[in-house]
Amino acid sequence: MRLNQVTVTMPDLDAGWSSYSTLGLKPVVDARPRYARFVCPDGNSTFSLHQGEADGGGTTVYFECDNLDEVVQSLKAAGIGFTSGPEDKSWLWREAELFDPGGNRVVLYFAGTNRIDPPWRVASK
Repeated sequence: MRLNQVTVTMPDLDAGWSSYSTLGLKPVVDARPRYARFVCPDGNSTFSLHQGEADGGGTTVYFECDNLDEVVQSLKAAGIGFTSGPEDKSWLWREAELFDPGGNRVVLYFAGTNRIDPPWRVASK
């Protein structure tokens, strides 16, 4: 099984379009004001926006960046505001946090091998 896409809800897809385009996602479908879909710049995963009332705080999206610190600096220069980071976390990931225009939490991170193989990984049976 492979993850195809994540879809988040937000009231203003124009604002979402601008925000996620600035993050580097590439548009695939533009059916605004109801729906938009992007492909991530690395790999084949897609990310979608669906128009609707968002209550904020229920969704967190993680995007991995090999050069996290440089990406965050570049995005800050482009006007993206971060609430934290980049900073090293106790779970061995380096993370920076922001919120999209719909109130969805977005974490840019680098985990390396710790993403799916942390020292505390459950042993295979």
